[in-house]
Amino acid sequence: MIITRFWYPIDFLDRYDFLFLAAVAFQVLLLSFRLESPREAVVILIFHIVATVMELFKTSDGIRSWQYPEPFLIGIGNVPLFAGFMYSAVGSYIARVWRIFDFRYSHYPPMWSTVVLVTLIYINFFSHHYVYDIRWLLIFASMLMFGRVSIYFKMDTVHRHMPLIIGWLLVALFIWFAENLATYSHIWIYPTQEKQWQMVPLSKLTAWYLLMMLSFVLVSLVNRPTLFKDDQERDLNLS
Repeated sequence: MIITRFWYPIDFLDRYDFLFLAAVAFQVLLLSFRLESPREAVVILIFHIVATVMELFKTSDGIRSWQYPEPFLIGIGNVPLFAGFMYSAVGSYIARVWRIFDFRYSHYPPMWSTVVLVTLIYINFFSHHYVYDIRWLLIFASMLMFGRVSIYFKMDTVHRHMPLIIGWLLVALFIWFAENLATYSHIWIYPTQEKQWQMVPLSKLTAWYLLMMLSFVLVSLVNRPTLFKDDQERDLNLS
């Protein structure tokens, strides 16, 4: 994305359309070389659909939370189709590290409660334009629900652990870093960046934290969380 912002020599193909075709090609390569499983590809498809619906709303003429400033042919409404891959990349990342690091959990809440919470989060992404924004209430609810949850990840032969919420916050922070690079590269821009680029406000971290939680729960519907057994916890060297 950064390279094509400053050097894009293909005259007959819009940059956004090239990014879409490149994303599809990368997906085919990942599946062909078995770096990604068909099961994980299903997660990516779900993310693409969920994200595109939200993008269509957020970029609509009446909302315009952000916009894609360059022309494109492969898209729907104001949304180039490569945009869905940016969200699904988060889902793809979670699904792969879940498998690679053999994620396990302690005190994981009931699945139905996590689905209810992220459904409310998804609805709030739309509804806060018309009624009161309840994101802080949702963040507080997530703290109550996941505050005791630890995520165990295998490094070499040993499972180590950290609070799951801390993990979400760290990933949200790195997404914010990536968002600054993306807006600088004119992948999309916010209204405050139309005349001159400026850094994305840190307040966006709340949105990325909630999106991270939504992404995680969606992946958990495919990769069901495995509880870390007490006898394993006693035997392994945890840090």
